[in-house]
Amino acid sequence: MDADLQKKLDELIEEEEGAQSQHKGLLGIFVTLALVVMSVVHLYAAYGIVPAFTLRPLHVAIVLALVFVIFPVAKGFRNRLMWWDVLAAGLALFTFYYRWSGGEAMLERNTAPNGTDIVVGLCMIILVLEALRRTNGLILLSITLLFLCYALFGEHLPQPWTHRGYSLDRLVGHMYMTLEGIYGSAVDVSSSLIILFTIFGAFLQFTGAGKFFIDWSFSALGGQPSKVGRTIVLSSFLLGGPSGSGVATTVTVGSVAGKMLQEMGYEKNAAGGLLAAGGLGAIISPPVLGAAAFLIADFLGRSYMDVLVMATIPTILFYLGLFVMVEIDSRKYGMSSTAKVQTEPALQLALRYWFHFFSLVSIIGFMMLGFSPIASVFWATLLSGLTSMLRSDTAIIPWEVFRGQQPVLRGLYESRLVQALAGGSREVLGIAAVCAGAGLIVGVVTLTGLGLKFASIVLELAGGSLFLTALYTALIVWIVGLAVPVTASYIICAVIAAPALIKLGVPDFAAHMFIFYYAVLSEVSPPTALSPFAAAAICKGNPYKTTLQSWKYVAPAILVPFMFVLDPAGLGLLLMGSLKGLESASWTDIAQVTASAALGIVCLAGGLQGWFIRKTNHLERWLMVLSGLALTYPGVQSDLAGLAGFSLAVLLQWWRGRAK
Repeated sequence: MDADLQKKLDELIEEEEGAQSQHKGLLGIFVTLALVVMSVVHLYAAYGIVPAFTLRPLHVAIVLALVFVIFPVAKGFRNRLMWWDVLAAGLALFTFYYRWSGGEAMLERNTAPNGTDIVVGLCMIILVLEALRRTNGLILLSITLLFLCYALFGEHLPQPWTHRGYSLDRLVGHMYMTLEGIYGSAVDVSSSLIILFTIFGAFLQFTGAGKFFIDWSFSALGGQPSKVGRTIVLSSFLLGGPSGSGVATTVTVGSVAGKMLQEMGYEKNAAGGLLAAGGLGAIISPPVLGAAAFLIADFLGRSYMDVLVMATIPTILFYLGLFVMVEIDSRKYGMSSTAKVQTEPALQLALRYWFHFFSLVSIIGFMMLGFSPIASVFWATLLSGLTSMLRSDTAIIPWEVFRGQQPVLRGLYESRLVQALAGGSREVLGIAAVCAGAGLIVGVVTLTGLGLKFASIVLELAGGSLFLTALYTALIVWIVGLAVPVTASYIICAVIAAPALIKLGVPDFAAHMFIFYYAVLSEVSPPTALSPFAAAAICKGNPYKTTLQSWKYVAPAILVPFMFVLDPAGLGLLLMGSLKGLESASWTDIAQVTASAALGIVCLAGGLQGWFIRKTNHLERWLMVLSGLALTYPGVQSDLAGLAGFSLAVLLQWWRGRAK
């Protein structure tokens, strides 16, 4: 990858993760070791027993301290540690010590904090806001400040938004001295699950699992040009499932396959759109699903395994849509299958690096054996490290260290183990800052009852219609997602928008999955369309045209969430009906609604592409689009209408082909 392209990709990633300093010398060593210590502390907390009263504030304090050291106050101060950064980092650690040393008494006086409590708590809130600005920019900071102002000045607002208002000491006590504000559920998930999964993802990255999945995908599908699209879909799933990062998956796969897609017949914006769509699937694919998935489990009070089960069929349908689109592409762009990309045989690759496949199944395997999600990812990480030692080119610790051919301390410091531990902690800093900031938002909602007020307003606007309520909720999530990352978008909408759906009888798990799905889809919409922008940089396309192309590729699956909120039978897509004893979602219903959704996605793919067996005319295209819409709307009558329309479109295509 050339230097200019790498620079552009780094800038796009910085838009999501903030500008980071790359300190050198002794300071660089100190930062690396601090990141390693952070990972070791959380791995110990996964194995041992650390009370939430200690772990959550410690997690936030370490995150804030490292954010102020690694993320500069402005880009002009990159790679320079200033005195104010050191002061802010020290203050962050002091806020933890003050809270921890206060013990249970801190919790007991949260409604009437003393003067020192207020000063220290206010400092913590300011530090969280500054960390939010450094890692995620001004938009999420502004939204958080608006929520805080709502808590302080709510009595001056008109109905129905008004509330009695809360004093500064009451707000600070709730946010800093309890486990409801900054240290609420979002930070709980960040400190106990998200960081463990980022460490796990870093282990896979530094032991070569990502490269193996891409190489094996190309080899398994024969390396034929007509199958490059299939390869993108498969490698995005294999790489994205364990990583849970859309941008990282797009960049990793695109750096290998971006140029190849264009050589095989893809227009540059279409090539970028396909790469971005494949990367987007990483956020909804088991076993990781991105950071928001852990929050779903926490909000619902369900096991993480339940969330994985709920995501299974929607993920299959998402990738089915992509697969059908690329199959149509191979016909539409007239790709030849005579040339081949030179790859090592798939069987040979699998025999050499077979242990990498454990990363796809180890976490789920441990959970099926009865381990908790925290214990599962802990042991999966250890298993990944141990199995990497089977080969010298993947070893997490160099073989030379054990043979005495390399000094132990230097060998360990330069090893993949230290890189993975440091990389895992570095990866979580931006997410953890979002979780701490989201804690302020959630704290305001619980303190003021804003969620119920907002639900009442949405229901009134929708006139009690479930369809309109779902449509308004999707639009709200989409609008919020234009400005903030998926994690923050889900948290905000889960507390203010989900209650409206739940009030109309939608099960809580379906409402939250609906919001999560659309929070993910907002990632391919400007101005936060970082995956399409990164793909455009790789393929040298237009960022906005690439974004439209990525929308085209994900569009067939965009209606799936409506299926599991508009009709009880649609719950079958989440596999929760039969598991929870709901008669409305038996295994027969699950099979029927899944088949209907799958056929609807195929119809929409053909209609949107303007091509199925052959190029469609206007009548065939509209028949396929309308049939797809009917099939993705739950109900026997709509399914029959959609099936009839699709059959007619296929018959017309066949007849035109026969006539020619």
